Amino acid sequence: MGCSICRTRLNFGRALSKVSLFFTMLLIFMYFFYCFSGLCNSIPRTQFNLQTLTPEYASQNELKERDGSAVRSVSYDEVLLASSSIQPQIPDSIERESLPSNGISVSNTFGSKKFPQAIIIGVKKGGTRALLEFLRIHPDVRAVGAEPHFFDRFYDKGLEWYRHLMPRTIDGQITMEKTPSYFVTKEAPSRLCALNCQTKLIVVVRDPVTRAVSDYTQTLSKSPGLPSFETLVYKNATSRTIDVSWSAVRIGMYAKHLENWLQHFPLSSFLFVSGERLVSDPAGEMGRVQDFLGLKRIVSDKHFYFNQTKGFPCLKKPEGSSRPRCLGKSKGRTHPHIPAEVLQNLREFYRPFNLRFYHMSGQDFGWD
Repeated sequence: MGCSICRTRLNFGRALSKVSLFFTMLLIFMYFFYCFSGLCNSIPRTQFNLQTLTPEYASQNELKERDGSAVRSVSYDEVLLASSSIQPQIPDSIERESLPSNGISVSNTFGSKKFPQAIIIGVKKGGTRALLEFLRIHPDVRAVGAEPHFFDRFYDKGLEWYRHLMPRTIDGQITMEKTPSYFVTKEAPSRLCALNCQTKLIVVVRDPVTRAVSDYTQTLSKSPGLPSFETLVYKNATSRTIDVSWSAVRIGMYAKHLENWLQHFPLSSFLFVSGERLVSDPAGEMGRVQDFLGLKRIVSDKHFYFNQTKGFPCLKKPEGSSRPRCLGKSKGRTHPHIPAEVLQNLREFYRPFNLRFYHMSGQDFGWD
């Protein structure tokens, strides 16, 4: 009798152990299922505040005093990883380009957001958009699609805001952005150097006369009632004095703007890309760019074909697509007719600036 009771209890204990094991395995299975399906991300996480960082951690990310304002050193990459609760505002134009229709970033899983190691700083209507699109083919380049305009328009928003605009990168990848107006903005060099004086700077330059006409053509497409090019280019129509206050003229005075940048960055920090060669020999010019950035030469002839209608090269394999693609309708506009005398006067005005720029950059672009 006693043995029968013992056996019953033993069997019940074994059954209870099997039930417990079953439920334990079930819970483990459900946990892994939720994790693999991405639902683990909904689990609350500890939020950090920059103000509550320990003295030891804060000392590694101490502030630098530059130009009378406090600026974080580049080493505070780690701080942003700890401060995931900070959500700076992003311009609509950038947000739309970096986020898909569901509002969730497609690259929010791997890597981290870093300040750009290289920036295309100029010039407007020189070929900066084409250069950026060509560079984005390279697997080791991640770039902001829209122009952040941080160092000229939105500097007061702070470095946190600026970094948040950057794409995530992994080891071996370069973060880049382009804002052509940086080159002609007086405050941009000192502001950028306060962040990182080792930043690599790319300037796409083009015959300043052609560039000015292209600039005017773009503005005319948006404002059909704009005065003629001849009216705007002259400060005094009688004396034929060129109006340097007109931005279409001022931007092409490359030597003047470069002087401002060389007060903060050495010449070795710059690569001057020919806008003309970017059209006639995109692979050759892209080879120079990849060498300057320390990248393997991946972007080559196989990526380009020349579009006779538009008059410039297009991509056979643009980023994220297997179909050929040219730049938008705004590229390759037909220029309005401008009297040859006006163009010649403008060319004579630019000649001393061009020669000086050739000397400063160490390159003869052959515009004269």
